[in-house]
Amino acid sequence: MRSAHSELPWRLVFIAVISASLLNGAERVAGQDSLPAAPSTYTLGPNDQISFWGIDVDEIVNKQFRIGPEGDVSLPMVGRLRAAGLTIRQFEETLNKQLGTHIREPHVVVTITEFRSQSVSVLGAVRSPGTYQLQGRKTVVEMISLAGGFREDSGNTVKIARELEWGKIPLSNASIDPLGKFIVAEVRIKEILEAKNPEDNTLMMPHDVIAVPRGELVYVIGEVNKAGGFILTERSNMSVLQALSLAEGSQRTADTRHAKILRLEPGQEQRREIAVNLPRRLPGLGRRDRNGLPARAASTLLGAQDARHPRTRAPPRLPP
Repeated sequence: MRSAHSELPWRLVFIAVISASLLNGAERVAGQDSLPAAPSTYTLGPNDQISFWGIDVDEIVNKQFRIGPEGDVSLPMVGRLRAAGLTIRQFEETLNKQLGTHIREPHVVVTITEFRSQSVSVLGAVRSPGTYQLQGRKTVVEMISLAGGFREDSGNTVKIARELEWGKIPLSNASIDPLGKFIVAEVRIKEILEAKNPEDNTLMMPHDVIAVPRGELVYVIGEVNKAGGFILTERSNMSVLQALSLAEGSQRTADTRHAKILRLEPGQEQRREIAVNLPRRLPGLGRRDRNGLPARAASTLLGAQDARHPRTRAPPRLPP
């Protein structure tokens, strides 16, 4: 017959296995369709929703509690505790100390299930740029929607910056900024809106910054009906014919056979001239490509800061 002392180590091992299984199970449950784990240095605030994991505290485990507007939270066994202004680690220490009067050597872990007191900044080409409260699970698109959506002059990318303590942005192009303080990444607007890559519509974390740059411009000047700059929205380029269409076509006095693209190449100060032979009128005459567009115009793409310049036709010479 084994003595009580000989069985004690086995009991300790059994309890340790049960505890580890409970905590690992908690991690798995928390990881299913939940927010990324907040760092232990996260400062709790009013209206944050928290939950607890541990053993011998069935009164609070697997239940959610919201921090009140004044910063306190009411819990079974311990009553009202101050939470706002404390980090997760500090609140865990306070809670375990209070639970120690009821159970032996408690070890309760605090997790965030919903953020209500932290902000995300949405800047740039949106209708209502500013700082918005991160309430629950919010994605890039949802935060931009809170900011009124994209403006007409928005570009074709969204840039995200995240403080290092909140972990990596789960995007393939995420990287650490040169100062080593933020993780930065960008996604293409069109791919988000068309749901081509749903994983790009990533969840936001407290203090994230979303920047929507203005679209880059292609300028059409000279003898056209509507000269000006035209935005490359969801596209990174456009054909010469598309640019001419946005400018509502050329005027009757335009010498379309001698139009030019003035292109600023990277690292150069002077623009390079590219000759283009345009159709006299839209949709154009002459040889066409397989899409029905004038071959030369359709095959020449304009990028940001290109300028297209149809020349003015020289006036006819009068007979002597």
